[in-house]
Amino acid sequence: MSAVIIDGKQVAKDIREEIKVEVERLTQQGVRPGLAVILIGEDPASQSYVKAKAKACEEAGIYSSVIRKNETITESELLQLIDELNGDESIHGILVQLPLPKHISEEAVIQAIHPAKDVDGFHPINVGNMVIGADCYLPCTPHGVVELIKRTGTSISGKHAVVVGRSNIVGKPVSMLLLQENATVSICHSRTKNLADITRQADILVVAVGKAHMIGAEHVAPGAIVIDVGVNRVEGNKLVGDVRFDEVKEIAGFITPVPGGVGPMTITMLLKNTVEAAKKKMMA
Repeated sequence: MSAVIIDGKQVAKDIREEIKVEVERLTQQGVRPGLAVILIGEDPASQSYVKAKAKACEEAGIYSSVIRKNETITESELLQLIDELNGDESIHGILVQLPLPKHISEEAVIQAIHPAKDVDGFHPINVGNMVIGADCYLPCTPHGVVELIKRTGTSISGKHAVVVGRSNIVGKPVSMLLLQENATVSICHSRTKNLADITRQADILVVAVGKAHMIGAEHVAPGAIVIDVGVNRVEGNKLVGDVRFDEVKEIAGFITPVPGGVGPMTITMLLKNTVEAAKKKMMA
């Protein structure tokens, strides 16, 4: 029996409807959530992401400011711009689209964004608060992954979750979030020996390595929840995940497709964080 397909588009749509209602409520109280996105250079993928974020903001009623800069901008000029946005009362969230030009330090840029406006959840203060379970903005993609798992109706508590990938953007934070949901978490990576022996133990398998079709049927236990975070372009510019979807869906209990699985959740959680930032500002 084939796995149940986890429809990330539908889950994201449901959450965005909830966000839209919340934005209307806040706006009526005199606070319209605002998100500033800084885009540097002409990278097509980055432009596409930023366009999608701006559209999502508009649909939710969130004020969106897209600031485009030439890739010749200096690091000091970019940091000055971020500092100005930190002090802008109409902006509740700041996002600098990655990747950055080589002459600009990603670390310096992330740390320049005030933690209260770090709706990406990348600032060390927010990361630290996430690790200890304190109030913070959760990183968008990992938060979306956990939300998709919950929407299957499966309790995470007590389950064995295996995360394949250890990036700061997905692997590490999603491991922390699953641990906070009382899962027993194993983290695998490029140097893990006998990978399939470990992944087959997973009740919940999250794959975020960025390697097309790395995970197949031999890696998955019958009935497991499989969340594929990978987005890879293969021949003919086709988008595929890190999981061999067609074969794994015949074994798993639930599985996310690529595209249409985790992807729509990332922007949705960004909107959610921006609304939360506006609410905190209003209550301050």
